[in-house]
Formats: sequence, C-alpha cells, structure tokens
Amino acid sequence: MIKEFKEFAMRGNVVDMAVGIIIGGAFGKIVSSLVSDVIMPPIGMLLGSIDFSELAITLQDKTAEAEAVAIKYGVFINTILDFVIVAFAIFMVIKQMNRFKKKEEAPVAEPTTKDCPKCFTPIHIKATRCPNCTSEL
Repeated sequence: MIKEFKEFAMRGNVVDMAVGIIIGGAFGKIVSSLVSDVIMPPIGMLLGSIDFSELAITLQDKTAEAEAVAIKYGVFINTILDFVIVAFAIFMVIKQMNRFKKKEEAPVAEPTTKDCPKCFTPIHIKATRCPNCTSEL
C-alpha cells in the first residue's frame, strides 16, 4: 500500500499540481501586497487620503460583550483588485504559453488524383487507363 501511494505521489502530474498550488499561493501573497501596499495608497491619496482597508459601514457599534458589526466594503474593493490582477497575470502567462506552443500541423491527406503522363489530365489515383487519351497507365 505504501508502494502504491509512493507511485501515485511521484507521478509527474501530481508533483506538477503541488508545485503549481505552492507557487500560486505565494503569488497570491505578492499580489495582495501589491494591491494593499503599492496600488491602493496612491489611489487613496488622490481621493483625499482614504485608506480603503478601513472603509466600512457600521451596522452596530462595539459593546462590552460584542465586537462592532460592520460591512467592510474597502477590504472587498482590495480583494476585487487582487482578483483582477491575478486574472490578468494568468491571462498573460497563458497567452505567452500559447504563443510559444508548437502549432500542430494538420496531417497531409493522401492524394486522390494523379496526372496522366501522356496528356496531363487529372485522373483518379486508382485508374489504369486515362479517360481522356485512353493511354494505359
């Protein structure tokens, strides 16, 4: 059973998938930092020193027993920007991969006609006599 699991885990597609998930997780952190630390501060400054991560609609204030209840739409805006940047990056990677991918050539079809060696009329490939000049092939 351990041998079967080892064979399963070491197959190429399982290892490739694991590497992709790990790199994707790391890439997600980079994009989140890009949005929250690089993109949103200048946008907030242009809009009057707004910190998008703190934008929220408070439904209920904080009490001694419970935290405040709020709709944090600023964090949602940051998450949407994260998604758009990740989707665009994936689009660009796939576009480049498709560009470099070797285009498969269509198989060449077998010819169905040939030319008569005497009169050069196209005739069926299996013909033994030319219908135009009646010469034997």
